Amino acid sequence: MENLPNKKYDILYADPCWDYKGQTQHSKVKESGGAISHYPTMKLKDLINGDINKITKEDALLFMWTSSPHLDQAIQLGVSWGFTYITIGFIWDKQKVNPGYYTMSSCEICLIFKKGKIPTPRGSRNERQFLSEMRTNHSKKPDEIRDRINRMFPTQDKIELFARTRIDGWDCWGNEVN
Repeated sequence: MENLPNKKYDILYADPCWDYKGQTQHSKVKESGGAISHYPTMKLKDLINGDINKITKEDALLFMWTSSPHLDQAIQLGVSWGFTYITIGFIWDKQKVNPGYYTMSSCEICLIFKKGKIPTPRGSRNERQFLSEMRTNHSKKPDEIRDRINRMFPTQDKIELFARTRIDGWDCWGNEVN
């Protein structure tokens, strides 16, 4: 994780490019993709080696997306970056299912980790955890979740890690930022 900004942030929002060991999704009809079909993925050890601590203020929150198969790795990653796991912040029902080995997968979760204290001043404290919104492009998360974080922490310095697009009010880092 090279070329991180030379700035410190209160709020970090991350959608790591999890490695699925080269696996792709399959259907009875055809190959239907997978993360590796869309962007370079990273192994956990490489994600852990990213020096996220250098861009994190003493009091900060990390909002991290994970898929169910990577839940244990997500918690390990957040802790390795100097945070403590706190709770599930958001659950996104994508309204379409992906094939799974055990159950049909239709949800992703966004975990919250904390370093120090919750950044102040606080904004909204009544944002809903659950969001049901149709998925669109591969790995694109709903803008509504970022909007909820903005309402919760309207004045804090924010960065989106592994970003694909620039968003007003947020710094971004990622190899696909346009």
